[in-house]
Amino acid sequence: MRIQVVTTLNKKLYNSYAKRFFETYNWPFDLTVYSEDMLDIPNYDTIVRSIYDEVPSCEEFVERNKHRMAITEFKKKGNEYLKDGVRFCYKVYSYTDQLINNEDYDGVIGIDIDSVFYKPIDAEWVEKHLHRDDCMMSYLGRGNTYSECGFLYWNLKHPQTKSYAQRMKDLYDTDGIYNLSQQHDSFVWDYARKEFENRGVKNHNIGDGKPGHVQARSILGPVYDHTKGPRKLQGRSPEARA
Repeated sequence: MRIQVVTTLNKKLYNSYAKRFFETYNWPFDLTVYSEDMLDIPNYDTIVRSIYDEVPSCEEFVERNKHRMAITEFKKKGNEYLKDGVRFCYKVYSYTDQLINNEDYDGVIGIDIDSVFYKPIDAEWVEKHLHRDDCMMSYLGRGNTYSECGFLYWNLKHPQTKSYAQRMKDLYDTDGIYNLSQQHDSFVWDYARKEFENRGVKNHNIGDGKPGHVQARSILGPVYDHTKGPRKLQGRSPEARA
């Protein structure tokens, strides 16, 4: 199997904490990074692409919707990210660009830039734990709440994968995400995934269905650490298993 890894960042994130991603990245898969501002990442065999050049509709979405502000009741609760479609659109446009236009790989891993790598994995590991021939994607389900989308895997050989990616892109290109109850990417990935599941498409849930840091409890826990939220300040999650 040929596997590609895709992530997103900008210069501010790189200087703040994302350097740890590149310093620890030890997977033998091609790595592509989409950035809002072109970066020179030294000493790493990484393809860096300008998200605005590669996907002009991303910049158009940002310009159309940058005026939107999280509603007051969400701000008071500290959950303003639930309504922040612009903040997370870069990830969606980057991943879907790879899924729609990619013919060179069998699978694509989308992973957040606030990740720190521990144990290397290979294609055999992916085939055993993530890939299912009859499934479009693998995801970290958390039961009744939205999935943890800091890690996603797609089977590029599945006949519905490109259609799924196009559906996701269309939800942003048409501002359709603002018709949903939440606008962050995890909710939208789930929304589109469930649409396809309702049509009979199978997907592989590698989560345990419980809230909280599901990645740390999953098969991925010993492999890498998703230092999301305040965890990124320390560079390690309290829940980390490695």
